Formats: sequence, C-alpha cells, structure tokens
Amino acid sequence: MKTYNFPYLALALGLFLLFVVTRGSELDTNGVTALPLLTLLIINECGFFLTAAGIFIGIKQLKMSGFKLTQNPLYTITVLICILLTIQFTLLGIALWPL
Repeated sequence: MKTYNFPYLALALGLFLLFVVTRGSELDTNGVTALPLLTLLIINECGFFLTAAGIFIGIKQLKMSGFKLTQNPLYTITVLICILLTIQFTLLGIALWPL
C-alpha cells in the first residue's frame, strides 16, 4: 500500500473506532458501560494514534504538492476530518478517564 492513501484508511477506521467507543461508553440502567473502561481507553488511544498518523502522512503529502489544496480537495478534506477526529479522541479520552 502506498502511504499516500493512508489518510483515507485512517479516516474510515477512525470513524469506526469512534462509533465503538461512543456506543460502548453508554450507561445502562445500572450505571455500567457496555464495554469495560480499560477496553474503551485502549480503543480510544488506538483511534487517536491512527488518525494522528493520518494527519502526519497527509500533511507531508500536501507539503510535497506545495499545499495546492484545490488540486486534490478530497484529500485535503480527509486530512481536515482526521484532525477533527484526533481532537475528538483526545476530548473523549479525557472524559473517559476516571479522575
């Protein structure tokens, strides 16, 4: 696989992992989450690192093209959504962490 395509893969897997963490952290009537807390934190961390790698590779590729964002707008939007997903995983990890 060429590294150029990695942000697309990171976006798809990041959205899936965000769905798993969001659904797994819902409380039932007893106040217990659907997935154990450690599992939620590990999935959240994997999603964070996956989307962060997508950002790194995406920005590196955009830099090589001279930041001509209109040349490939889908790639640019994918990298921007990976940035948003990384921020969301960070905030969700902080919210999940027991204080």
